[in-house]
Amino acid sequence: MSEGPNFEKIDLIPTIAQDSATGDVLMLAYMNAEAYAETLKTGRVCYYSRSRQKLWRKGEESGNVQKLHGLYFDCDADTILVKVEQVGGAACHTGFRSCFFRKVDAASGETQEVGERVFDPKEVYGK
Repeated sequence: MSEGPNFEKIDLIPTIAQDSATGDVLMLAYMNAEAYAETLKTGRVCYYSRSRQKLWRKGEESGNVQKLHGLYFDCDADTILVKVEQVGGAACHTGFRSCFFRKVDAASGETQEVGERVFDPKEVYGK
């Protein structure tokens, strides 16, 4: 039986965050072995930021942390699913509840926003 995700196969494993209560997909990020270990140890989801090249403790700036409710990995041990409680209501750095707030109409190709903005990122991040 596998002991967990295979970080020897791939350094950064895609990680899907899903709301444990609603089943909504909140975001996709990446974990390395260190982020994975910290997540299990603390019960608060930690990712690896590819842009900043360092651990990213979800909510460290915004306060919108993710409390771990369950952690799963796929049959190839190269994708992780974390079921979380999204504290603060927003997973997306743009202020939306989910990073998947844009919907494409298959017939027309038009895009519309379907999500709800929970906070103003300029107020939270000062950018």
